[in-house]
Parts: sequence; C-alpha cells; structure tokens
Amino acid sequence: MSSQPEQSGYFRKGFGLKAEVQPDLAQYEGQVVDYLREHDYTLTAGDVTIRLAHEFGFCYGVERAVEYAYQTRRKFPDRRLFLVGEIIHNPHVNSKLRAMGIEILERNDPHGAASFDFSRVQPEDVVILPAFGVTIGDFERLRQIGCVLVDTTCGSVLNVWKRVESYARDGFTALIHGKYYHEETRATASQVRKLANGAGQYIIVRDMNEARIVCDFIEGCLEGAALLAKLGHAVSPGFEPDQHLQRIGVANQTTMLARESLAIGEEVGAAIARARGDDARARDFRTFDTICSATQERQDAVLELLREPLDVMVVIGGFNSSNTISLAALCAERVATYHIEGATGIDPETATVHYRLPGLQHQESDREGWLPNGPVRVGITAGASTPNNKIGEVVARILATRGLPIEALP
Repeated sequence: MSSQPEQSGYFRKGFGLKAEVQPDLAQYEGQVVDYLREHDYTLTAGDVTIRLAHEFGFCYGVERAVEYAYQTRRKFPDRRLFLVGEIIHNPHVNSKLRAMGIEILERNDPHGAASFDFSRVQPEDVVILPAFGVTIGDFERLRQIGCVLVDTTCGSVLNVWKRVESYARDGFTALIHGKYYHEETRATASQVRKLANGAGQYIIVRDMNEARIVCDFIEGCLEGAALLAKLGHAVSPGFEPDQHLQRIGVANQTTMLARESLAIGEEVGAAIARARGDDARARDFRTFDTICSATQERQDAVLELLREPLDVMVVIGGFNSSNTISLAALCAERVATYHIEGATGIDPETATVHYRLPGLQHQESDREGWLPNGPVRVGITAGASTPNNKIGEVVARILATRGLPIEALP
C-alpha cells in the first residue's frame, strides 16, 4: 500500500499542517501527568500514594494517527470525512473525531468476516485508514471508488506485513498470534494472501492453548479434521493442515502479550523438532518477534512497577484495546487490578469502580470499596491509545474517592 504516490490521492505523510493542528492536539496533554513525571512518577496526598509506570499512554504510532486525522479535517474542511473503523481503540479520542464531523464506519459483524460497508462513500469524499491498517480487499475497494485516502497505518504494523509476506513468498504458512477478529490481525492475514496466485496460507492462534492444538497436530497427536473443528474459523481459505503445516513462520499482532508470543514461537519450533528432528526445525521453521517497541516498553515498565509494594493497580484504556488488555493481564497476576476506560469508571461518591474483568471474554463488573482503607499505594499505567489528560482525570477521581481535591496539589 505504501508504494502508492501521494499525488494519486493516497497520502501517508500528512499534509504539512502539524503546526496548525498543534493547538487542537494540546487537549490530550495533562498537567497531572507532567507533575508526576517531574516528581519521580509519584504523587502523595493524604494517605494516598500514586505511582505511575515510567512508560504509558500515547505511543508514536497513535500520536501520528490522531495528528493526521486532525490534519485531514483541516485540509478538507468542506468534504465528507469517513474513518474505516476506530482510528485507535480509545472511546474518548474517537468521540472527539465524531464531534469534528468524521463518520466512523463499522463492520456489521465485528467478530466475523464481514467487510466494511462503503456504499455511501463517493469519489469526492475523504477516507482515513486507521492505525491498525485495513485488509487488502477493503483497500482495493476504496481505490476503485476513487476517493482520497489518508493512511495512518502504524509503521510497526507495516513491519509485520513485510514479515508475513516474506513467509508466503518462501512457502511458509504464517502462524499469527493474535485475535482473529481484530482489525490489525485481519489486515495482516490479508497480506499473507497478497501473492498473485493467492497461495499464501495462515492460521491464527489466540493464546498458548490454541498454539498447543497446532503443536499436537504437528506431533501426530491430533487429526487435521479435529484441528479445523477447533481453529477452522481462524485459517485461510482452502487451508489443509496436512499440506500447510509443514513449514511455519511465526508472527504476531503487535499488541499481544510479548512473553506469550515468544513462548508460542518456542513451542511450535520445539514441536517440529520433536516430530521431525532439529534439521527440520532449522529448515521448516522461522520466528520473529514483531511486538512493537511501544507495547514492549509499556509491558516492561509495568513489570518494573509491580516489583514495588502496591495495594491496587489501575490500568486505563479502551475495553477493546488489545495492548491495554495485555497490561491488565500482567498486573492481575500480582495485585488487585482494575481496567477502566477513563475517569467515569470511578464514582467517588459511592466508592465504586466499573471495570473490565481480566480474561478472554469481554465482561464488565462493578465493585464497591475497591480502594482499601488506611494508607494505600495505587499503581497506574495506561494503554498506548490513552491520552495523558485522561490519566490525570483518573488520578483526580482516585483522590476524590478519599475526599482529597486535586486542586490542593502544588
């Protein structure tokens, strides 16, 4: 996709309006976060101590995507603007874009194979592609319409695309660690099929349990039909286990739990070695860590914070944000953890928190008395699509739960 010339109505580098949109983007900054950074990521008020992870919130790819959306609105003030799905998985940012007159297109079946409905898009319209990227099919449909395309696909995602394309070109099936319905994974899987004859193959595994199903097949402990019964919803068209699991290259959705992605690669490689020997592993297996650096840095930072004595961990980010879910999963292993979308998830008057339960299913719950009595240490981190101002609002709500006004801070 990146080879399309910008003069043809395809733009990947913005419109040179960075300075003009900077005042609009300032709304996502936060004085509370600035205060925390200046005070060793620590804020103490009364008997509450807040500790912020050293890496958190907006990453470069997200900043770039949001900035390009604002530049696009400034560049085309009188045109209809569409966005193919959410630009990032943060409800506050997406609602701001809607308020600017950017219409967000949605799939009819978010967890299925349905494509986006572009029937309303006209050649004179402008369409923004999200940071996750879009499938080759959706991209080609938009090019056929002839509308202006503004592509904000993250560079880390493009690196994964190059990796799986090389697997397909060399005759390796891409085993992708990700969520089969996630926009990024759908786009990555489509890159596997990029070859002219559509010969590239893929299989998507959500976690180590699903990866072990593949390993069981490789080692002859599971029939191909049984594998397809379990994972048939997450394979390429015409996938034949006996044929397409002989040579495997591992990649991943960039926002998954890094240690699990690495472990899956090791497990699959070991299964090939056990089944066919070390020579087969060297010849028929490839793996490459395609977790983005921002995801890795945020996971490393939260693990470092968890070494400290903490009573509660608050993780801020969209309930559908994969990298935020991964952060919450790490935290939940060590301490009581509450994944909230923003400050409205905390009600100071009732001392209640509305949060997403850790796990595979999207389940939410409310809990009273979530903040322990007495002196308390609260750890905070935020997913890569969470702006600083939303982190500051959460800090204010935590303090308000103890009757401490944020305005009293220096």
